[in-house]
Amino acid sequence: MNQHNIDFIGGGFKLTFPYTFVGWVVWVLGLIITGYGVVAAMTDPFSLGLSVIGLTMMAFISPGSMSAGLHRLRKESISPADLQAKADESGYTMENWFLQQSTLVPTNDPNDWILPAPGPQTWNHDNMYGPHGDGSPLPEHPAKIGTPQPATMTLHLVFAGAAAILLLVVGGLGMQDEEIGALPALIIAGMGLVLTLVNFYRAKALRQMIDTPTSLVRSAAVGYPELVGQVRPWAAGTMVVHVDSNQSMSMPNMIGYHWTYEQKQCRKVEDSEGNTKEECSWVTVRSDSGGVPFILQDGTGGIKVNLESFKRTDYGQFLKRWEGAFAQSLGKQLMSSAVAGLLRGVTVKGHRWTLYGLRSGDPVYILGATKPRDASELQADPQADGTLGNSTIEVWGNEDAPGTKCTLLRGSELSNIGKSRSGFEMMVPPILLLLGGLSLLGLA
Repeated sequence: MNQHNIDFIGGGFKLTFPYTFVGWVVWVLGLIITGYGVVAAMTDPFSLGLSVIGLTMMAFISPGSMSAGLHRLRKESISPADLQAKADESGYTMENWFLQQSTLVPTNDPNDWILPAPGPQTWNHDNMYGPHGDGSPLPEHPAKIGTPQPATMTLHLVFAGAAAILLLVVGGLGMQDEEIGALPALIIAGMGLVLTLVNFYRAKALRQMIDTPTSLVRSAAVGYPELVGQVRPWAAGTMVVHVDSNQSMSMPNMIGYHWTYEQKQCRKVEDSEGNTKEECSWVTVRSDSGGVPFILQDGTGGIKVNLESFKRTDYGQFLKRWEGAFAQSLGKQLMSSAVAGLLRGVTVKGHRWTLYGLRSGDPVYILGATKPRDASELQADPQADGTLGNSTIEVWGNEDAPGTKCTLLRGSELSNIGKSRSGFEMMVPPILLLLGGLSLLGLA
């Protein structure tokens, strides 16, 4: 069980403040905006809208109940040399000032290992399905640390709830204008409905993760087990992903990937007073995804996973982003300008390519269907001689079971639950918006 200096059981209520410099800057800015809105509302009640913005910023930046502890634990557990190596690879880099080409690798990856994981030099490539070392579960496996539980309430709920209430007040004030009528109530109720549906499925997925016991690979049977472990190459090996077929935007050691290419498209619009202003937004132009089978190794053994069969795959935070004022080649720049020209009044002012993915050595959480492997494939696999039961089965993600949704997530169970909020926190603010918006409609 948990031997680390962190409480994985969040309890009823926990004060959660930012634990990064940027987080504190956004939090304090939100506090200032909130206070200014309240003071200004003494002369102009609609200024409470500023307080809604400030409270929303504070709610958004307030971390989950375990986020700060897991961030500290990761820094304490991983060697200083590994942390420095990650720091050297991360951050913002200006590749070409003239063309405004830059790259960004996130400095903090909440989906990465929290506790040390075995390095490639310790892997037994001649026995993919056998145990690692002495056969005990990896340090971050739920069999060793237990299943974490987010706190029922944190400061996020306080700020988000207050923002919802003030938004209802502003909406009610706006409805006093006969020209506006019930429009604010409709918008608030619609927003509440959408957020309620989205958060309902998020809360349901979190509950499934917490309630499903994690199986060990060596004792996994045919069915729908929950598995947590390390990604290692299968016979198919790994991939070098060239984003948008560009050799200069490559990422090696990949098992699964998803990339997007977006354009910053701007157009001139006229407001109600006849003033012209420019509006810009990022628009996805094209994307691609793919993957190869891999081995999930949890310390007790390895099992083949068919990544591309999963309908629900979440790679978490992006791995790398390339951005520039121009396309990566003259031909693509001319093509993007021509396409944008067809969209009347649109000017392309930026390009960015974002890569998400799963790499060899990453932590992975899987809830999938285990089935016997094809007999012909087993005969062609010299390491699957039948002495290990886990070598004769494989994991698929294309067939759900009643009450079970097949899912593949980058990150361990600890990192995925640790960054989550409780189902209660997810549901209360949107339900408050939905019911409040409907109530305002009733009063209209």
